[in-house]
Amino acid sequence: MEAARRPPVLLRLLLPLLAAALGAAGRGDPGPVTCGSVVKLLNVRHNVRLHSHDVRYGSGSGQQSVTGVSAADDGNSYWRVRGRTAAVCQRGTPVRCGQAIRLTHLGTGRNLHSHRFTSPLSGNQEVSAFGEAGEGDYLDDWTVVCSGTYWAREDEVRFQHTSTDVFLSVTGEQYGRPIHGQKEVHGMAASSQNNYWKVMEGIFMQPSEALQMEQYHAEL
Repeated sequence: MEAARRPPVLLRLLLPLLAAALGAAGRGDPGPVTCGSVVKLLNVRHNVRLHSHDVRYGSGSGQQSVTGVSAADDGNSYWRVRGRTAAVCQRGTPVRCGQAIRLTHLGTGRNLHSHRFTSPLSGNQEVSAFGEAGEGDYLDDWTVVCSGTYWAREDEVRFQHTSTDVFLSVTGEQYGRPIHGQKEVHGMAASSQNNYWKVMEGIFMQPSEALQMEQYHAEL
C-alpha cells in the first residue's frame, strides 16, 4: 500500500453538528440510530472497529483502504450515517431496518464502498472508501439488516451491499506494513457471525437538535 496525505474533508464542516449533538451523547439515552449521527462500529466477533485512513490498496482497485482496528480511541474510526446515494435523510430521522444508507468516513470524506475486486488477504470482495467530500456513486449504498422496525443502538446488525449483496465482514486476516496489526474488512456472500456489527461510541442526532441545526444554518 502507498500512503498519501490529504487534509480532513468533513471534519471542519461537521464541527457545528457535533457541538449541537453533544448533549444527546452525554445523556446516553437509548433509542434508534439516526441520520446525521457520527458513530464507531464494532465487529462483534473480532472486536475491531471499522476504520479508514488515507492509505491506498496496493492491489485491486487502488482506492482508500478500509480496515478493522482494536483501539477504541482511534479518531479515524468515526463514520457519519447518511441517506443512500441521491437521497436525502433528514438529520435526526431514525434509520429503519431494511433501509439503504451511506457511511461516510469523517476524516477523509469518502464513503464505505464495495465492488467486484478481490480483497488483498482473504480473496473475498474488496471493501474500500470512495468519493470526494461525501459524494461517490451507487456502490456506496448498504442496506441495514436488523430484526425490528428501526436500527437500535444496542442491537447487533449486518450491512449488506445493495448492488452485490455481500455482507460487510471481518474474518481475522491481519495486515503488515504500513498498517501493521489492522484487520482486513471485506464483503462475504454468506451470512455468518463474522458480519455482525454494533454501534459503540457516537454522537446521535435527535429530532430536536436537527431542528436547531437547521435554524442555526438559516441564520448564517
